[in-house]
This record gives sequence, C-alpha cells and structure tokens, in this order.
Amino acid sequence: MHATTSTTGRLLYAQSGGVTAVINATAAAVIEACRKHKVPAYAARNGILGALREDLIDTAKESPAAIAALKHTPGGAFGSCRVKLKSLEDDRAKYERLIEVFRAHDIRWFLYNGGNDSADTALKLSKLGKAMGYDIRCIGVPKTVDNDLAVTDCCPGFGSVAKYTAVSLRECALDVVSMMDTSTKVFVMEVMGRHAGWIAASAGLAGQGPGDAPHLILFPELEFDEEKFLARVRETVDRVGCCVVAASEGIKYADGKFVADAHAGTDAFGHTQLGGVAPALASMVRDKLKLKTHWAMPDYLQRSARHIASKTDLDQALAVGTAAVELALAGENAVMPVIRRTSDSPYRWKIDTARLDRIANHEKKLPRSFISKDGYGITTAARKYLSPLIRGEAPPPYGKDGLPRYVVLKNMTVKQKLAAFAT
Repeated sequence: MHATTSTTGRLLYAQSGGVTAVINATAAAVIEACRKHKVPAYAARNGILGALREDLIDTAKESPAAIAALKHTPGGAFGSCRVKLKSLEDDRAKYERLIEVFRAHDIRWFLYNGGNDSADTALKLSKLGKAMGYDIRCIGVPKTVDNDLAVTDCCPGFGSVAKYTAVSLRECALDVVSMMDTSTKVFVMEVMGRHAGWIAASAGLAGQGPGDAPHLILFPELEFDEEKFLARVRETVDRVGCCVVAASEGIKYADGKFVADAHAGTDAFGHTQLGGVAPALASMVRDKLKLKTHWAMPDYLQRSARHIASKTDLDQALAVGTAAVELALAGENAVMPVIRRTSDSPYRWKIDTARLDRIANHEKKLPRSFISKDGYGITTAARKYLSPLIRGEAPPPYGKDGLPRYVVLKNMTVKQKLAAFAT
C-alpha cells in the first residue's frame, strides 16, 4: 500500500460512540501517519457533531510528545458522541452540511473511528460526495468493545475489555471463595456487549478447571430460563460452596424481553440502554433461593481501564490507524482496515481491507460453537480465539504520586468559515 503524498487537502478524523482504552492509540497512529506524509490533520470535536457544527481541531498545534502520549491515555481525546444520522433522504440537510464543511476546509479524506453506525455514516458520505461532485474519500476505522463488527477477526478495544473482565472476575472470585463459609454465596458480575456475548465469553478465561469461576456465564445469544438458572446456582453452591456468575447486559427471556428491562431506556442511537441485569439476577437468587448475594457492574470501568490494557489490543489499535491513513491517501474509498488472523499458534495477524457495505448495519454474534453444550460456559474453540487477544501488558507511565500520567490535549479550534448549523 503506497500513499499518494502529492495530493493536496486535509484529513479529518472523528471518534464515535462509546470510547475504549485504546481508541486514542488509533488517533495517535492516524496523526503520526499524517505527519509522516505531510498531510494536515484536523479532528472533529465530539465526533460527527463537530463536523456538523464546523467545530474542528487543528492537531498540528499538538507536540509530538503529546500525540505519542495518546497511546497510553484512555477516553476519547477529541470527544465522541452517540449521534446516528438517518438515511440520505431523511437527513439530507445534515449530509449536505458535512460536504459543505469538507469543501470549506479542503477536507479530502474523512476517517470515522467507530462501530456499525459509524461505518454506515462513512458509507453514505462517500456516496453523497460523489453525487455532489466533491472528491472525498471516506474510511471507516474499527472500534468497539462489543467485538460485533462483521468481517474483522476482532475489534480494537475488545481485547482490553476482555482482559479487564477475565482479571477482575478471577480476583473477585478469590475474594468470594475466601468468605463463602460465613458470607456471600452468590456473586454476579455484569458485563457489556449488548446483543453479542463476546465480553461475557471472555470472563470464561478466568477459570481453568471445572470448579473454577465463573461457574455460570449468561450469554445474550441464548434464551434466559429463570428456573434452570436458579437450579444451576443451587447445585453449584452445594457442590463448590459458592457460585460466581458472569452475566451479559443483553440477556433475554424466551419472549424477547430483557432481564434488565425494569432498568432499561434507550440511548441516542435508539438502541436499548442496557444495564441492571446484575441486581435483577441477585434479587432473583436472594428471593427464590434465600442465599446471600453481591453484585457488581463495572460499566465504564471495563472500557476505560488503560492500566490493564492488552498489548495485542494496543498493537492492533495502532495498526488500523496507520492503515486507515495509507488507504485514504492511496485513493481508496468506502473501505475499512480490518484484522485478519493468519495463525492461532503462534498467534499471528495482519491488516486487510474490507468494503464498508460488508460491515455497516451487520452484527457479528458469538457463534454457538463457542458456548458449551449446557449453555453456561465456553468451549475450547472459544479459548483458542479469545486467549491471544488478552496477551501482553502495556502499562502507562506512572508519576511520583503513584497515578498514571495521562495527557490532555490543547484541542485548539480551527477558524470557522460557514454560518452556524442547528444540530
């Protein structure tokens, strides 16, 4: 892949949706690649909203050291948002506004770092640019802790959440076991993942033997059966002395109702706002089995835990950022750099390219072959897939105060050229 550095214009990078422990590493790789090819790089403040509002950040104002420090800084350095544009017909004015902003600032490459919805937006923009006679190259850059993007073997952001989940569950299990004689009998840890059980499956890496935690994993791909669940909890407590449960936020009953529905709303994308399954399950166990329970909902802690990020995940986040710039400058459009596994043992991977229409609005669920026959654990195939993704450590530097040294950018705004636009 060879970049065409003679082309003039600017590149605009934007972050979308829930951030991850390594999305800023991708941003750093994008900016460093742009500097290498002498291409001016802007960032949109708060994702697509910044592009609509013409609220752009000049990354040239940041020092090389500050950009490099993004590689170990969690959160979204330029701000993200949960804003999903509708169809070209329904949101025509917004899409046309984006092209106007691109034209005003000579933006010729747009990199949107996000999941399914972001891939869809980039795809639509690439089509509209062509229809409006404006040469804009749109590249999707993969990111999602849910690991549910199609085509790519895994998604940057997932490996670090998987590592956090497995480590945290193993540590909590040691705590529960040490107190189970006179205290907690059942511990429930809720994990993210929406409708895909990848993060829930990663909890299974915490245990090695049949008696190890997690004793039960609840996957959103399988119907939740309350009676069967309670019976397994009771049997596990009788056999082991306690029961540690990893539950996906998206588990449903046979009728399609979320177990956590009593706590659910919707987010800005229109997706069900999940969360609350752990207290629901804990109440169920306490009321029906009369056992002492505790529950935990790591929530944002899962995706922001840069201190325990996976080195594999970091390497892949950097690689997709660099590749996205190379693809853009090489003239590619409506594509995404994806990760392709070439070997399990030893684990090897490389960057490939996929069309956005193969990714946008597609959701990759956990295969049934990754779930044990009884529906409460992971298989050897799942371990084979998951294990390499959590390998390696890449801790941030620490200061004398004992805390990680994260960076906050200046984020200096580019002078606006257009009239204000209502978003």
